[in-house]
Amino acid sequence: MASQSAFAHFGLGIISTHDVLRVMNEHLVLTAGIATGISLILFGCYIQSPWRKVPPGPSGLPIIGNALQIAGEQWVQYSTWRKEYGDIIYLNVMGQPIVVLNNPKIAIELLDRRAGIYSDRPTMIVASEILGDGLLLPLARYDETWRRMRKASHEALNKVVSHGLKEYQLEEAVVLARNSLQDSAGWFMHVRSATASTMLRSLYDESPASSEHDARVRHVNEFSVRTSCAITPGAYWVELMPWMRYIPSVFAPWKRITAQWYAEDNEAFQAYFERVQKDVDDGSERASLCATLVRDRDRYRLTTHENAWLAASVYAAGSDTTRAALEWWTLAMLLYPDVQKRAQDELDAVVGRTRAPTFADMSRLPYTCAMVKEVVRWRPVAPMGIPHRSTEDDFYEGYFIPKGTVIIPNVWEMNRDPQIFGADAHEFNPGRYLDDKGEILPNLPGSKDDGHYTFGFGRRICVGKHVANNSLFIDIATNLWALSFANVKGQKLDADVCVDEGVVIVPKPFEVDIRPRFPEALAVLTQECELRGR
Repeated sequence: MASQSAFAHFGLGIISTHDVLRVMNEHLVLTAGIATGISLILFGCYIQSPWRKVPPGPSGLPIIGNALQIAGEQWVQYSTWRKEYGDIIYLNVMGQPIVVLNNPKIAIELLDRRAGIYSDRPTMIVASEILGDGLLLPLARYDETWRRMRKASHEALNKVVSHGLKEYQLEEAVVLARNSLQDSAGWFMHVRSATASTMLRSLYDESPASSEHDARVRHVNEFSVRTSCAITPGAYWVELMPWMRYIPSVFAPWKRITAQWYAEDNEAFQAYFERVQKDVDDGSERASLCATLVRDRDRYRLTTHENAWLAASVYAAGSDTTRAALEWWTLAMLLYPDVQKRAQDELDAVVGRTRAPTFADMSRLPYTCAMVKEVVRWRPVAPMGIPHRSTEDDFYEGYFIPKGTVIIPNVWEMNRDPQIFGADAHEFNPGRYLDDKGEILPNLPGSKDDGHYTFGFGRRICVGKHVANNSLFIDIATNLWALSFANVKGQKLDADVCVDEGVVIVPKPFEVDIRPRFPEALAVLTQECELRGR
């Protein structure tokens, strides 16, 4: 009774065991009902959610997703996954949805035909926003400024091509061959100097570069390497954790270093452009991309700062990719001597040995032209291009592609598609671009107008692809006409081993034995150089 009184004192009273069980049972039924209802709602949401319809792909780990599965040569991993998951693959890296396209048909449908929602770029805090002030054309976001810069670069490059660029390209090709005959051990240094010199002259009307040690060449090489490396996933933690951009510079050494790099690069590129601007104002300029940008600045509505970085974009991209393509071509000449000989036989028949090739010979050198297409296809210098970004939710053949997805076109795999390029797609064979009469095919069935997918897609296609093709043609034709390329005794070559420089890949360093093809070659090249004051 005392115990009962105590409970009564607190207003609780006595609850029998039967009452306790009844209340618990009622609560269990209610809880089970609520849980069942919530489960049904969640299941219904899941059934109706478009996210369950994302493309197939490998399972990832909690939080980090597939981050650890795509280190190294990603393009090779994506090609391997194609066999298991198909032409379109879904990945998740730290919450960022990624879709990899391994089939050119899908890439053309999404990136070309639906370009309105697939032309943006992912946020690149270091490479684009810091190192390029958001104005590096290949990396810039898809906005009004980009549209004006794109139009200006396209029109200005076309004008430069028709007003002297080919002469610069021809001159640098002759100098490259001459220098290589005089110093065959320095072939790769001469290539780097020649490609940078061509861009310096055509963009800024600068004097030719004396060597790869020229301060201007050294600067653009350093700028290209810094930017390319910054694009590499994992290079900077801030790309995975964007909140790090708000850390004060005093606690973030990477912010101080990258800001200093930008300041130095901006000063250099502004100086190049302002020098041309002064020449235009004085009426003493010659044909160049920057001169065109200055004269048409009101029509393009670009500031001096925007124009300076537009020219820098073309300079860095053009010099870097052409240099890398020529390094892969050199390796191909060592691996495929029969291909080299066939091209040289064509040059002997069309050009002879008393003069060097010119652009006027281009239409009569189909195998050499096919070689240009093949080296760009066989080893694309940017095997994954530069990623696109979707700006709206979209569906492709039932697969859901969320807004904000990073789209990676696996150019490496597309360029090796046996259904388009044949069973020997992994081999270096310029003949695939020729018909039965030995003439250039107008277009390979299923491929783009270029005969490959290296120059990109949609509104992000390489704006200077015609300039690149011309440079490669005259460099290859001139050097094959004058030089013979052979492997060094005992050296093992492997085209599947590369050096990843960020966006661009180049072959693992190798030696090459370069010799004159005939005794008069050096004399002819020397005379050509002297006529041009070189």
